[in-house]
Amino acid sequence: MLKNTFHHIPGIGSNTEKQLWSSGLTHWNRFKEPFSPKLSMKRIEIMTQYIQESSKYLEDSDPNYFSDLLPSNLHWRFFPEFRSSTAYIDIETTGLEAYCSEITTIAFYNGKSTFYYVQGDNLDDFPDDIKKYKVLVTYNGKSFDVPFIESYFEIKLNHAHIDLRYVLKSLGYSGGLKGCEKQLGIDRGGLDGVDGYFAVLLWDDYLQNSNQKALETLLAYNIEDVVNLEALMVMAYNMKIKDTPFMQSNKLATPNAPTIPFKADMATIEKIKSKIFSSQSYEFY
Repeated sequence: MLKNTFHHIPGIGSNTEKQLWSSGLTHWNRFKEPFSPKLSMKRIEIMTQYIQESSKYLEDSDPNYFSDLLPSNLHWRFFPEFRSSTAYIDIETTGLEAYCSEITTIAFYNGKSTFYYVQGDNLDDFPDDIKKYKVLVTYNGKSFDVPFIESYFEIKLNHAHIDLRYVLKSLGYSGGLKGCEKQLGIDRGGLDGVDGYFAVLLWDDYLQNSNQKALETLLAYNIEDVVNLEALMVMAYNMKIKDTPFMQSNKLATPNAPTIPFKADMATIEKIKSKIFSSQSYEFY
């Protein structure tokens, strides 16, 4: 889709881009005379410059060039070209505020392998490992995960960033990551009902009771998040291109989900659910 895109060129908005497509200018390599619709010499000069630059930055595998020029609601367009250097990431924390909370676990998935980091073990390896990638895909990561990571590790993540919260919302899907998953037919099985608050309780159970099963359940949950991000990214991309002339030529295949290296422990989940229910009942009483 990126090579079909002209929206990143100054002066070209959605309507003009659609007119270009309708006239047959559907690809960078089709930008040649005679031009129809008729374009001014100034417009031809600008488009020629940016198409040449775009080809160079794409050849150099630099997604930030496109991230900087494209409106954020169109960042999904550069996903396929940079998919091999994309990391789907998600963090779990002890709270919502970086200044008084800590990261407990981080997971990321590169489309082939899953990686996980645990506080007190290998958490400090994450900043160096994530440098190997050029694009981040998150859900609500622009507001939460990325600022939290940058504050916690005192680093700057200079990756191009596709936040699926906004892509999916533009398609009519909201209600958090789990809500979007359910609406789009993704089943979490035994992890259904586990959320960010539950993840905090799993970490507490691990620390306070040395419950290794609680940590494994937390990691299963965290890794499930990032694996599902790839599926959601592909779904969103395919839905987006339905509004373009490129639905058939650019459609992406549904990805195969990897085997998650941890399993949720149902006894631990039920124990924590019971405590939550008891606490809520007591408060109500």
